[in-house]
Amino acid sequence: MATREIHLELLLGKQVLDSTGKSVGRIEEVRAQERGEEWVIEEYLIGTTAVLERLSAWTIGLRILHLFGAHKIHGGYTISWEQLDLTDPEKPRLLCSLDDLKALDTSKK
Repeated sequence: MATREIHLELLLGKQVLDSTGKSVGRIEEVRAQERGEEWVIEEYLIGTTAVLERLSAWTIGLRILHLFGAHKIHGGYTISWEQLDLTDPEKPRLLCSLDDLKALDTSKK
């Protein structure tokens, strides 16, 4: 497998498109794991809950949203590294259907 370097700060906020060109959300957070001297991307998070995770504001953020009546919050999705095409980092695309993505859990406390 070829190694590629992409500046993560440039990916944050980018719209992720599905195979039809429809937006499925913005990249809000990236999860990586340290392997030796390198960090390897494991997954990308998109959606409202991903923003809260990036800001480390799960508890208070969800409580505030619930206060304003948002009881059914669509949290977003987790996209594994192999499900995202970054050939053009300006226009990340899903390599799978939206149904194949794991929904983010909005019940974290």
